[in-house]
Amino acid sequence: MALWKDSPTGTSPAASNPPGIAPAPHQPREPERANVASLTPEAPRRAPLPAAASAQQRQEHRESHIASDLTIEGKIVGSGHIRIAGRFKGDVQVDGNVSLEAGARLEGHVKANVVSVGGELIGNIENAKRVELLETGVINGDVKAGSLTVAAGSRMRGQVEFGYEGETRSKTETKGFGSA
Repeated sequence: MALWKDSPTGTSPAASNPPGIAPAPHQPREPERANVASLTPEAPRRAPLPAAASAQQRQEHRESHIASDLTIEGKIVGSGHIRIAGRFKGDVQVDGNVSLEAGARLEGHVKANVVSVGGELIGNIENAKRVELLETGVINGDVKAGSLTVAAGSRMRGQVEFGYEGETRSKTETKGFGSA
């Protein structure tokens, strides 16, 4: 003889509580599962791994912005894109892009994937894949990049080396340029 009766809705009757004890709040039960394996097994569902999430965040760079009315002195290191509209004094090394807007000023060395100069840069650009010198841009320093785009009206004072991305040249190649 059973002490309770399973109802078709999956709830237990209130009469099954012992006298003097308040009935438990109504909570629907999970549907009972048969002890039989499915003919089409599903892959187990797992939460994404933290390493996979951080790899996705690395691919999805965020942009930081230094506003036109700010003056900051320090050092920027990290991943993501930087847009400078104000004044920054210090080195910038990011795994992302650096954009210096018209009217902005950056005093320091820059190491980034793509560097776009519309303001004034006093310092060197190292190991960039691409450098864009816009018509309002001024660079006072050396540039080493995979490619360089120079707009009419821009100004630059310094040495430029481009097209040698990933290559190293020996001193004998650069010294013996005009001699046989």
